[in-house]
Amino acid sequence: MAIQSRARRVSAAFVKIADTLVVDYDVIDLLHTLVDESVSLLDATAAGLLLADPAGDLQLMASTSEKSQLVEVLQLEAGAGPCVDCYLSGAPVTVHDIAADASRWPQFQAAALSQGFNSLHAVPMRLRGHTIGALNLFRQEAGPLSAEDAAIAQAFADVATISLLQERALRESTIVNEQLQRALSSRIVIEQAKGVIAHTANASIDDAFALLRSYARAHNQSLDATSKLVVARKLVITL
Repeated sequence: MAIQSRARRVSAAFVKIADTLVVDYDVIDLLHTLVDESVSLLDATAAGLLLADPAGDLQLMASTSEKSQLVEVLQLEAGAGPCVDCYLSGAPVTVHDIAADASRWPQFQAAALSQGFNSLHAVPMRLRGHTIGALNLFRQEAGPLSAEDAAIAQAFADVATISLLQERALRESTIVNEQLQRALSSRIVIEQAKGVIAHTANASIDDAFALLRSYARAHNQSLDATSKLVVARKLVITL
């Protein structure tokens, strides 16, 4: 019964993470949902999430406690720690006993122990070799995270990664579509301006376009802006 109950809770968590994409998608809400559900369902005392910005620098995006936030920030300031290594390698990093096993990251070790954390399990946020961050689970107890919990944590991170990359792709697609629409609108105005110039200057359409283009360049204006002036009869271009 307990197993079934946990299975339902895990399933509900996946639905909750995915549900952040349905209406008014909010990246920050998704990331906070991810760390909250990780602590709620897995053997973790606290969780934090590091995400790479466009320049490739890690930023702390979500945390379940001030204690884990402090440890994450110190790792970022030092540029070293298991969570940073997880992101750089694209592979999970586990520290079973921070007091004994984390001496290669002295600042992280001191910070984690001072906040009462004795073990950590970090999983990469990755898709087909593209790593965008790391989900980090802090534990008060020493010892490894169970294989089941580690698998669920990675699955949570994978779902969130897909969501983030999908959002990024949609945003970029929207920008491209907006640029295309502006280009199409400009083209219509330019065609109208060519007709006006051809009529007023008694020139061919090709010559009218050459005149329009030369004027725009000479006056450091875009073709779109110059064409709008011509169509509005605020500018007359002649041979």
